[in-house]
Amino acid sequence: MEKRTQALDLDALRSFVVGIESGSFALAAKRLCRSTSAVSAQLKKLEMQCGVALVVKNGRRLALTQHGEIVLGYARRMLALNDEAQRALQGELLQGEIRIGMQEDFGESLMPGMLGQLKRHHPGLRISARIDRNHALLSGLAEKTLDMALMWQPDTPLQDGRLLGRCQLEWVYHRELDIDALLAQGEPLPLVMFASPCLMRARATACLDRAGIPWRVMFVSHSLSGIWAAVQAGLGITVRTRIGMPDNLRIAGGQLPSPGNLGIVLGQTPADGEVGTVRTLVARLMEEALADIR
Repeated sequence: MEKRTQALDLDALRSFVVGIESGSFALAAKRLCRSTSAVSAQLKKLEMQCGVALVVKNGRRLALTQHGEIVLGYARRMLALNDEAQRALQGELLQGEIRIGMQEDFGESLMPGMLGQLKRHHPGLRISARIDRNHALLSGLAEKTLDMALMWQPDTPLQDGRLLGRCQLEWVYHRELDIDALLAQGEPLPLVMFASPCLMRARATACLDRAGIPWRVMFVSHSLSGIWAAVQAGLGITVRTRIGMPDNLRIAGGQLPSPGNLGIVLGQTPADGEVGTVRTLVARLMEEALADIR
């Protein structure tokens, strides 16, 4: 009788993939909502099933062995197929319409992939999407022209909002802008900002005022692409997160006071039944995508 090939455990594969992507199994445990010992046990189980070592310690981080690199590629494909099958089955019941809004920072990096998954797995679902600034998204939720919106955490807590994580704010500039020289000469720091009201503009000016650093708004944009273009041209410095930051820009680091961080919230209007099921799925896709871009 031919010996039966042992099937690889999908839960163990997921722990392995998330562990490698997170850089440690302690962080993977948090993402998977499991204990660190449980995730480590899953890795040992997978190595036993494969009959080879998959990872080695490299300082505080994990490094793949040659066999681990091979397994990682197959693991991602197997998990993707498994998740696609589950969503396809769920999609037999998901119909109707969902109206999604996203803040500009998340739009380019997160929206295309998420909408593509929804359309592939739930062809009967009608999707409308909108990329806008925080103020407009809050108005959309209040006026019920949006069902859910991913945005920066507003100063006033949302009635139905869920905190998904936090992002560090950074001073971003082009190397042609000599920040040290401006500070040494006492010249006002040129700022590239959105028009008010803007959470990041308020954070930037407040922390400069507290530090006694003079500033002036040199360039005002109504779009994120305009902000990046002005900073790349050397017109001034801005405060954003690293999400979507062009490769030729730099982080000021310790030259300027830290503007802190901002929470990422998912705001929704009340829903139940099938509509609630659709929103739960969309929220899960958003969380998964956020974990990859942050």
